[in-house]
Amino acid sequence: MNVRSTLPAIGAGAAALAIVGLTAIPASAHVTVTPNTTAAGAYAVLTFSLGHGCEGSPTTKLTIAMPEDIPAVTPTVNPGWTVEKVAEDLEEPIKDAHGNELTERIAEVVYTARTPLVDGFRDTVELQVQLPEKAGETLVFPVVQTCVEGETGWTETAADGQDPETLESPAPTVTITEASGEGHGGGAAEDAEDGDASASAADPDSSDGSEDSDSSGLAIGGLVAGVGGLALGGLALARSGKKA
Repeated sequence: MNVRSTLPAIGAGAAALAIVGLTAIPASAHVTVTPNTTAAGAYAVLTFSLGHGCEGSPTTKLTIAMPEDIPAVTPTVNPGWTVEKVAEDLEEPIKDAHGNELTERIAEVVYTARTPLVDGFRDTVELQVQLPEKAGETLVFPVVQTCVEGETGWTETAADGQDPETLESPAPTVTITEASGEGHGGGAAEDAEDGDASASAADPDSSDGSEDSDSSGLAIGGLVAGVGGLALGGLALARSGKKA
């Protein structure tokens, strides 16, 4: 569908909303990253988002530079893009989280658009990484956005005391927080255990509920049997009196 053909269909109300939203454009125009978790040592999926070209020119490629603290990365396949991992040799071998020795690291991940992404249309690419065990550290992911005409480098970082909002082309960043659990999914397991313990503490009789129910049932059953026995005894006595 031709993009221009949709323009006459925009109503006055939609146009008014667009004018009101102009103040938000500078903030949303950056290439940004959103992690699904920031816990130290956790496996995180980082979503990089873009919604514009280079001064109106369609986007053809995104080159994402990886922090040195993240030696390995697993890119998510996006049907609209091809993806390539660019490796570089390490000066000294290191070990990954599984104890394997690494002699190289992934320095860049390059997504190339199969069809140039038209300015004003949004898309995302994702990377899965293991975050370093350093709470409080800020990871920087410089991104170079290449377009049909020109390119934009989202590579600026704030100096000490500088407000990041003043940067014209800020690099996407992720700040690591304290770990919530140990190992893969440890936090979820611990939360479940804590939840069980809290439930027991809130209701001390919760674990004995079934026993109390059984005891109550036996007592009621005995009472019913006793009443029935008295009724039968009275009936028998009445019959014997009549025969006499």
